[in-house]
Amino acid sequence: MTLPSPNLDDRRFQGLVDEAKRYVQRRCPEWTDHNVSDPGVTLIEAFATMVDGLVYRVNRVPEKSYLTFLDLIGVRLHPPTAAGTDVTFRLSAPQPEPVVVRAGTEVATVRTETEPAVVFTTTRELTIPPCAYAALATWPAAGSGQGAQSGQGGQSGQGAGPAGVDPRMVKGGARSAVDRTEELALGRDVPCFSPTPTPGDALYVGLTAAVPAGVVVLRLDCDVQGVGVDPLRPPLVWEAWDGDRWSACEVEKDDTGGFNRSGELILHLPATHTPGRVVRRTGGWLRCRLVEAAADQPTYVAPPVVRGVTAFTIGATVGAEHAERITDEVLGTAEGVPGQSFTVSRPPVVPDEFALEVTPPEPARAVGAGAGSAGGSAPADVWTRVDDFAHSAPDDRHFTLDEGTGRVEFGPAVRERDGSIRHFGAVPVKGASVRVRSYRTGGGAQGNVARGTLRVLRGTAPFVARVENRRPAVGGVDGETVDSARIRGPLTLRTLQRAVVPQDYELLAREVAPDAARVHCVPEDGEAGVRLLVVPSGRGDAHGRIAFDELIPPPGTLERIARHLDARRPIGARLAVEPPYYMGVTFVATVQAGRGASAERVHEDALTALNGYFNALTGGPSGDGWPFGRPVQTGEAYAVLQRVAGVDLVDDVRLYRADPVTGQRTEVPDGRIALDRHALVFSYEHQLRVREV
Repeated sequence: MTLPSPNLDDRRFQGLVDEAKRYVQRRCPEWTDHNVSDPGVTLIEAFATMVDGLVYRVNRVPEKSYLTFLDLIGVRLHPPTAAGTDVTFRLSAPQPEPVVVRAGTEVATVRTETEPAVVFTTTRELTIPPCAYAALATWPAAGSGQGAQSGQGGQSGQGAGPAGVDPRMVKGGARSAVDRTEELALGRDVPCFSPTPTPGDALYVGLTAAVPAGVVVLRLDCDVQGVGVDPLRPPLVWEAWDGDRWSACEVEKDDTGGFNRSGELILHLPATHTPGRVVRRTGGWLRCRLVEAAADQPTYVAPPVVRGVTAFTIGATVGAEHAERITDEVLGTAEGVPGQSFTVSRPPVVPDEFALEVTPPEPARAVGAGAGSAGGSAPADVWTRVDDFAHSAPDDRHFTLDEGTGRVEFGPAVRERDGSIRHFGAVPVKGASVRVRSYRTGGGAQGNVARGTLRVLRGTAPFVARVENRRPAVGGVDGETVDSARIRGPLTLRTLQRAVVPQDYELLAREVAPDAARVHCVPEDGEAGVRLLVVPSGRGDAHGRIAFDELIPPPGTLERIARHLDARRPIGARLAVEPPYYMGVTFVATVQAGRGASAERVHEDALTALNGYFNALTGGPSGDGWPFGRPVQTGEAYAVLQRVAGVDLVDDVRLYRADPVTGQRTEVPDGRIALDRHALVFSYEHQLRVREV
């Protein structure tokens, strides 16, 4: 986007006249006739005209010269980026045939009296396939003896984790798995695990078809036989086969209490769910695996049983973005002259693929184009987008795009010293139609909506009852401001699009990933390489908590940064673009509320303060994110809690290391955790007790 010219003095003719008249009233009260017929007013207007011309010229120097220089070195305002999230479409009832939700379906937030609706569009077509229960199998862990009792030989071993390849899912069937389909059909009780439940035992549920990214309901008929387990925290993990390994499913609802009563399970399956083969039965396989219980988590002493299984699809999930895709837009007709430009109808353009086609007129297809022009026999020529025309040859079909203004420009022609004309890029033939196949418009920080807010389905989708986003939308960034571009200008001139020192890597990474909240470059000790750590934008809840998966940047962002820097790093320098290591911390504190203070309010404010200070995005002493490598100490927690309104005294603070994946905690006796220079802090479920006076 071309940088706008600033106004050093925004006064105009009428404002100068009015200001002079007010000055006359204060200094010369006997002058009472201020009509335009008065000679004095005529002089005021004459001088105002002269000053207005001077102001006009002042507003164009020196700031105008400075911003023009930024344009010359290639500094353009970064366009807004679009926030993205996943939206789940729920069916009104299970359907016997696949339900299709077209690409570009609009979902929005609820419009209020003060806030307009924020509209998202789906990024691809979504197919919601039907499914039903097909088969049941069990797998004993190593040493349980159940495989031998079943009479099926094969390998036995501990079940692989969600990210590991399962050796049991092989071509020809799952070795040592026991087929329980017939037993269940005869109405018998089927034990889910071994007689002595062992971590690694698994219950396999086969569906008639795979349901990628689907929402599947399992209705289970169970009885209270799986004793010993906490029905609210059973040590179970649900997984789905993706063709190569078992991937974790998200459990939205579990009414069974760990297979101890009849109820429903609602599972969100991964998008990679693929048909597999278990006990010689092919289908979309799921499994429930018994895992090691935590220290404070009871486990099974007897196996639970299943008496009946019913399954069906109730919805599916697809990606959505805060942007609208425009397709087949005709920009205009080429005049056959160098440097011609066009503007899209819906700027700004969100960074994405921008496919531009030029269709020559019929005569040009038959005769061909002249020198310096691009024509051809093809119905439409696809042109290539470049950053500039510095390396464009006269026959290269190149164009540039200013994403902020939506301006498309073709190559110019420059007169050389000897009088010849040099073309930088081809020129579309006269009469050719210039068309954009597709582009996206929209974006901005307003798209970072909270979870559960995209509830309005615009238009109609067959058999869809409702829609929701189960995670907050992230990645939306407003367009760059002029002040920010002025700061970036000298840095761009220094780097010259080459990454040498750590600051160069950070600056160049931000050019292609403005949606990243933080970018930090760490040189490797004793090695010719650097590690670039990327922290994505995240959105906290009412208490400042940020979900752990929101701090992991999307693979596309990491690939885009790596590809951009790979062409600009020194030869031989190794580059790794990855998320930082997050050290989970939990503070367990006791505070005393002041006289008259609400204990509930103090509790909420104190938790919000801890989550906000020990935060990768908004924490630290400066409030712009916890510094990389800064140690975590209980002393800072004391200071944070003491500043909370209503806290009279901080009695005790204890610090624990926490694993944000497993939830396990380990107390730190000395109250200090040293962080590696690649690490950031992550607040994990702080616990607070408030004593009242």
